Amino acid sequence: MIEWMGFLDNLYPWIKSAHVIFVIFWMAGLFTLPRYCIYHSQTTPGSVEDLKWQNRETRLRHIILTPSLILSWVFGLLLAVHIGAFVIGHWFHVKLLAVIILTAYHGWSVAYAKKLAKGFRPASERGLRLMNEVPGIIAAIAVILAIIKPF
Repeated sequence: MIEWMGFLDNLYPWIKSAHVIFVIFWMAGLFTLPRYCIYHSQTTPGSVEDLKWQNRETRLRHIILTPSLILSWVFGLLLAVHIGAFVIGHWFHVKLLAVIILTAYHGWSVAYAKKLAKGFRPASERGLRLMNEVPGIIAAIAVILAIIKPF
């Protein structure tokens, strides 16, 4: 444990709780935004319905998705440094990779919603539905790694 991080000893359960809470919010957003994109892709660009979906997606990104991503990372990194996770086991490195993949997926989802807002519809509905499964699979892997620590 890093010496200057000793102040976290008493705060550890609170930081861990905050991390779990914001990961739940982030995952909710990661499940919701791609679903919104599926519905949004079925609208006519420039229509009233299109503008409503743009508004929903923007609010979701600004109020839930991006703040939760940031806070998940901040609290998660505090926990990782506090317990020395970067040096204790390979499970953490694989979990970190899973979180990086989720972060990339977050970026893809946000970018895709912005493409929809500009009138582009590059992916098929089927493709979007398949992409909607990604966060659940990656989250399951991350949870198993964090709890079971298989290696």
